Amino acid sequence: MSSENGPEQGDAQDAPPEQLALIRETVRRANTPRAKPRTWRGAALAKELPVARVLVDKGVLHLDRYFDYAVPEELDAEAQPGVRVRVRFGAGRHRVRDGRREGGGLIDGFLVERLAESDYAGPLAALAQVVSPERILDEELLGLARTVAERYAGSVADVLQLAVPPRNARAEKRASAPPLPAPPVPEPGSWTRYEQGAAFVAALAAGGAPRAVWNALPGPQWTEELARAVAATLASGRGALVVLPDGRAVARADAALTGLLGEGRHAVLTADAGPEKRYAQWLAVRRGAVRAVIGTRAAMFAPVRDLGLVALWDDGDDSHSEPHAPQPHAREVLLLRAAQDRCAFLLGGWSCTVEAAQLVETGWARPLVAAREQVRGAAPLVRTVGDQDLARDEAARAARLPTLAWQAVRDGLRHGPVLVQVPRRGYVPRMACAACRTPARCRHCSGPLEGQESASALRCGWCGHEEGAWHCPECGAFRLRAQVVGARRTAEELGRAFPAVPVRTSGREHVLDTVSEAPALVVSTPGAEPVAEGGYAAALLLDGWAMLGRPDLRAGEDALRRWLAAAALVRPQSAGGTVVAVAEPTLRPVQALVRWDPVGHALRELAERAELGFPPVSRMAAVAGPPEAVTGFLGAVGLPPEAEVLGPVPLPVTAAGRPRRVGAPPPGEHWERALIRVPPGRGAALAGALKAAHAARTARGSDTAVWVRIDPPDIG
Repeated sequence: MSSENGPEQGDAQDAPPEQLALIRETVRRANTPRAKPRTWRGAALAKELPVARVLVDKGVLHLDRYFDYAVPEELDAEAQPGVRVRVRFGAGRHRVRDGRREGGGLIDGFLVERLAESDYAGPLAALAQVVSPERILDEELLGLARTVAERYAGSVADVLQLAVPPRNARAEKRASAPPLPAPPVPEPGSWTRYEQGAAFVAALAAGGAPRAVWNALPGPQWTEELARAVAATLASGRGALVVLPDGRAVARADAALTGLLGEGRHAVLTADAGPEKRYAQWLAVRRGAVRAVIGTRAAMFAPVRDLGLVALWDDGDDSHSEPHAPQPHAREVLLLRAAQDRCAFLLGGWSCTVEAAQLVETGWARPLVAAREQVRGAAPLVRTVGDQDLARDEAARAARLPTLAWQAVRDGLRHGPVLVQVPRRGYVPRMACAACRTPARCRHCSGPLEGQESASALRCGWCGHEEGAWHCPECGAFRLRAQVVGARRTAEELGRAFPAVPVRTSGREHVLDTVSEAPALVVSTPGAEPVAEGGYAAALLLDGWAMLGRPDLRAGEDALRRWLAAAALVRPQSAGGTVVAVAEPTLRPVQALVRWDPVGHALRELAERAELGFPPVSRMAAVAGPPEAVTGFLGAVGLPPEAEVLGPVPLPVTAAGRPRRVGAPPPGEHWERALIRVPPGRGAALAGALKAAHAARTARGSDTAVWVRIDPPDIG
C-alpha cells in the first residue's frame, strides 16, 4: 500500500489501545538485540569462592589443562562443580575492560571446582552461562577420563566427549524413578557347569572383588550367566556394568536381565536408543536411580555408583575399539576401572584373546573354565576339509562345496536350519584370469573388478566403473574365474542345489537377529549370524584361507574367534550338531577349533609374541603421516631410552571413492608409518613422550597431519 492511499503516520494515535500495545511490543522487540550469553560487564562477583576452574571442550593437546574464570554473583548458586557451562575462549590480554577480560568465542565446558583465588595473575573472563544446574561430572568420572587420556596420549576433553552423552533438555527435566531395593541373592544356575562358577557368583554376592577370564561354553546360556553375575552384585548393594559388542548382544542380555530381575533394575545404553532416551537412561544411572548398566562401547564410561563389577563380552570384537580420539579399547578402560574402584572383573567369550591369556598368566585374573567333559558335551562335532581332500574330491572341482559339506547340509536340513558362514559379502568380490590367475584390475584406478548377478557385468570395487570388454594384460585371455565368492553368490548356488528349502542371508545390509527352527539355509558373513531357535543342525565355515591369509598379527586369533562364534550356535554333538570347516586341518587355529581349545591357542600365541617382543607383552604405538612429517616428529619426540623404532614404511594408498579406515591416508596421498615399541612397564613413559611432542607440534600450528595411536589394533 502506498503512502498516498494509506493512513497517515499520525493516524496511529487514533488506533485502539490493543493495537497500540501490539505496535509498542513489536517495536520493542525489533530494537532489542538477540539474546547472547553476557559478558557480565560491571557485575559483582560471588562473595565466596569467586573463581571457577573450567575444563573447556577443546580436544587439542596443548590446551589439555584447566582454565580459571570469574563467577558472577548471579550465577553463584548454579555454578557448582560438575555442571555444564559456556565460557568465552580465545581473548587476548589486550581485550580487558574494567579489570575483566572480554571477547573470544563461546565454547562449552565443565566446571571442575570453585576456588577462593586463581593461580593466574592476570584479569579473568567471567563465566558466560551455566547451561544446566545438573551436576553430571563428578571426581570419579573426571579421574577416569584423566587416566584414560594419559593411557592413550589424548586429551581429557576428547575422553569426556565419549563418556558424557549430549544434553537433552526434556530428558533432564524429567525426574528419575526412586531406586529399588537390592534383589535377593540368585541361585548359581548354569554357572555350576564351570569348575569355579558357583564360587564366583557367591563371591560377588558376598561383596568380594574376584577377577576372572571366562571361557564360556557353546550355547545360548551365556546371557543368563551374565545376568546372574549382575544380580549377585546388585544383591550385595553394589552396581554392575556390562559392555557388549553390538546391539543384538545387548538385546539378548537385556531380555535375560529383565526375565531374572524384572523391569526398572538396569539401564540400556546404546546409540540406537536415540538422544533423548539415551540421555535419560544415562541420567538415571548418574543420579543413582539405577545401579546396573548394559550397553555397547560407549557404556564403558557409565557413571555407576558403588561399582562392584565390570564385565566385557567378546573382547576380540573390533567394535570394542573406539574409532574417535584417543581411540581407547573397552577392555583397557574396564581394566582401569577395576583397578580404580577395586571392583570385580569378568572378561568372557567363546574364544580367548592373547590379552585375556596374559591376564591369567600374570596372575591378575583367574581362569573360569569348564572341565573337558563339559566342553565335549556342549560342543558340536567339528570336521575339516583340507587341500588334499579337495584335490581328491571330484565334486569340489566341479562345484564350490566339497562332498562332505553337501552331505552335512543335506543331513542337517532334515532336522533344522543350517548356517553357512562366508567371509566376504557381495556376489563375486574378487575375480582373476582363468588361465594365469592374474587378478582382474580396473583400467582406470587399478581397483579389483567384482562380478555382479549378470554374468557379463564387471564393476570396479573402488571407483564403480563398469568393464564391458576385459582381457588379461598378462596372457591376453578373456575368461575369468572367481577368486572369492561372496554371500549373495553362495546363497544363489545353494538355492539352486536345494530348490525346496528357503535361503536367507544376513550381512551388513540386512542383519537377522533370529531364525525359526524350521529347515532353512542361512548364509551369513562373520559377526552377523542370527540365533536359531533350538540351535542350528549344522554349520559350514567356508573359505577359511580368506581369513587365515590376512597379513596381520591377529589373523589366526581372529579367524578362530569368528569360527567359534558360529559353531557355538550349533546344537551339541549329542543332538546331531555338526560343523564342517573348509580349511587346512594342520594349521593351529583349525586344530584349536577341532579340539574346542581357544585357551591353549591363546597361550601358544602369547608365548610366541613374548619371544618376538610383540604386544601385549610389549607396549607399542603407531605414528603415521606424510614422510617429512613422520621424520620430523620422530626427531623431536623424547622417547624413553628403551624405545625401539620400527620403520617408517609406506602405507597402502587409499583409492578414490573407497571408505577410509581410521589412521589410513586420505585418498591419493602417500603416507608412512613407524612403530615404536617399549618393554613392559614403560608404556606410560612412551605415551607421555608422544603426547608432549604432539602437543608441542599443535601449539606451533603445524598444518601437516600426523596420526598417533597407542596400541594400534593392526600392526601387520
